Amino acid sequence: MAVTAKSLGIDRLNIDERLALVEEIWASICADEAKFPLTDAQRAELDRRVADDDAFPDDVIPWNDVKRSIRARLAR
Repeated sequence: MAVTAKSLGIDRLNIDERLALVEEIWASICADEAKFPLTDAQRAELDRRVADDDAFPDDVIPWNDVKRSIRARLAR
């Protein structure tokens, strides 16, 4: 049987719980970086993004604002 959101009961979670689960899954993938090595181009892009963030630390949107915006769009 295929693993699905329904078979795991994920469909019964509210949006905040599902977003938290996505973050947990993503973190677990990142922790396993050795199994998914980055290419030189990917590493260079990440380095560029970190440098951009360091250069412009106030040029960000808080995560709660992003979630609020997504929820507003989904409610339409």
